This record gives sequence, C-alpha cells and structure tokens, in this order.
Amino acid sequence: MTSENTRSVPLLDLRPQNEPIRAEIEAAVARVFESQYFILGPDNREFEREMAAWLNVPHAIGCANGSDAILLALMAAGVGPGDEVAVPSFTFFATAGAVSRTGATPVFLDIDPVTFNLDPAALDEAARRHPRIKAVIPVHLFGGAADMDPILTIAARQGWSVIEDGAQSIGATYNHRPCFSLGQMATLSFFPSKNLGGFGDAGMITTADDAKAELLSALRVHGSREKYKHEWIGFNSRLDTLQSAILRVKLRHLNEWTAARQRNAARYQELLTPAGLPITAPRAAASQTGHVWNQFVIRTPRRDQLKAHLAAAGIGSEIYYPIALHRQPCYLDLGYAEGSLPESERACREVLALPIHSGLRDGDIEYVCDAMARFFIK
Repeated sequence: MTSENTRSVPLLDLRPQNEPIRAEIEAAVARVFESQYFILGPDNREFEREMAAWLNVPHAIGCANGSDAILLALMAAGVGPGDEVAVPSFTFFATAGAVSRTGATPVFLDIDPVTFNLDPAALDEAARRHPRIKAVIPVHLFGGAADMDPILTIAARQGWSVIEDGAQSIGATYNHRPCFSLGQMATLSFFPSKNLGGFGDAGMITTADDAKAELLSALRVHGSREKYKHEWIGFNSRLDTLQSAILRVKLRHLNEWTAARQRNAARYQELLTPAGLPITAPRAAASQTGHVWNQFVIRTPRRDQLKAHLAAAGIGSEIYYPIALHRQPCYLDLGYAEGSLPESERACREVLALPIHSGLRDGDIEYVCDAMARFFIK
C-alpha cells in the first residue's frame, strides 16, 4: 500500500472509458446524422438485435430509460389499479415508482444482508399476507444476481409475473445462467454511470415471449402497431437512434470493462480481508456466479465519518441508498413503521460505495484502502 496523500480518486470517471473510443463514437454519430433517422432508425433495430444476442434472449425492446422499462414491463404484465407488486425496499426509487405509476401498490420486502437483494423468505411470507400481489420485481443490485430459484418457485406457485430489474447488472449470471432470461421479462438501464452507459438516458426490456415483445414494441409508441391506430393505451418511450448508435460501439468493449471491474473488486478484497478493519467488504454469493460490480459497497457503523474522511483525502464515495423505500415520505401512508424491515434500514445506515469503475489507475485501490486504514487505525 502507498502513503501518497496527493492522489484524487473520483467515485466515477467516464473519460478513461470514452476517450479511447472517441473516434468510433464520433463515426457512429456521423452515420446517424447522414441517415437523418433520429427515431427508431436502423441503429435502433441493430442495437436491439445485438443486445438480444449478447444477453441470449429472443427479444430486446429499446425504450427511453430504465424507469420506463419497468413501467412498460408492468403494463405488459397487466398490472394495474387494485393490484400489488412485491419489491425490495433497499433499491433505487424507480423500482417502486413504476409500480405506483400503474395504479398498483408496492409491497415492500426486506433484503438478504449479505447480497442486499430481495430475501426469498420475505417473499414467501408476503404471498400468505398479500393475496392481491400480481408480480414480483427482484432487483439484481450492485451487479450481483438476486436469489432467483426460490423467487421463481414462489412466483410460479402463486401465478405471479417475474420482472427482473437488471439496471445495474448487465452481464451478470445466476448459477451459471444469464440474468435477463430467468423471469418473464427483464429491464435494463443505460444511464451513463451503468456498466454499459450511453451519453444520456436509455433503457430496454427483454423477454422470451413473442406476444409480450410485440405488445412492448407497441406500448412504447402510444400503443400502436399501425400508424394512427392505437390498440392499447401506451405512451412515448422510444430509444433515441443516437443513443443506440453510441451503445452499439460501447457494447463491443463491455466485456473488457466488466473484467476490469472484477479485477478491481478482487484487489479490494485482497487488501481489505487481511487488514482487519471494522468493515464488511462485499463478496459474491455462491449463486452469483457472474458478479459484474456496478458498485463495490462496504458496510460500517461509522459510515458517515468514514465518508467525510475519504472526501478529505480526495476519494469519492456515495451512499446507495440512505433511505429505504418503505420509509420514503411518499410511501409513509402505506403504514410501514420504522423497524418493520430491519435489514433494509440497517443497510441504509451502514453502506458506502467505493470507486470500482474500469478507469481506475494503478495504485488507486491501494490509496483508498490506505485511507480507510488511517481512519480506523489511529
């Protein structure tokens, strides 16, 4: 480890990823400019085809962003007013927000404290207490797959739809099976900070169901398969052709960027495990056979003080997430008391994400670990 004190390590720096492929991206953008097909153009169709092949699923349908992807999947599953949808409480707001936008009610469930993902035991209990549940959205949080086999078993028994929220986990696998092909549908986000990020908002839904793929393709253009004929009530959520063209370029480099994140995670674990610091460093569970490390999230009761110490040393960090969804102001009327989902609430008090992106330089991880050691060992 190094004792250097002048280094700056941002939580995320996209320049080392984007600059080497700048010419490729500029050529792709120029191609769209020359074609003048800015909405649902040829690059959209090719990107959907390439993503379906990369994810090993029959259908990939582009949309405007990851939040819309969840909403579209719920609409295609027939979720609406009077229904309930089971979701983990420890995740980004969009998962529950999309449920509410359909008129349905989220049923917030606790998480496994090791993986941060939906606890199947909590889902099993919810099946007994919530007869109006129509779907479940397991989130593959931080790049690691949720425990899908028991979730799928419970959902099949209850007749629920399973919609995988894979916004943070493109390329992840569960027991050597690719995510995005386990439930009836799955959703992606290409927000710039994701492992495969665009130059703005973009999203996608995947499915093996031909009829759902056709429905999703229509719902994203106001429920229309034929111009000015609307068979369903959809909305405007088309994926910009410019984003598709850029993402096609970046997809060709995703495997190398993922491998870099995996090496970075392994280096953190190598340094932190023997250091004896009072933190819990994340490790992939046995079922998370392909963890892609969108975030490297440690746990410590002294999280806020550590975050301030790292900032003073020029090290970026972030709290994902400081407030569990069941305790968000807009959901307090659902009646979830403080302490009702203890693992989600404890995670909100303890988690801190460290820099893990593929552009980290030699010595960055050592510097971060040294800074943490200086904080805890005084």
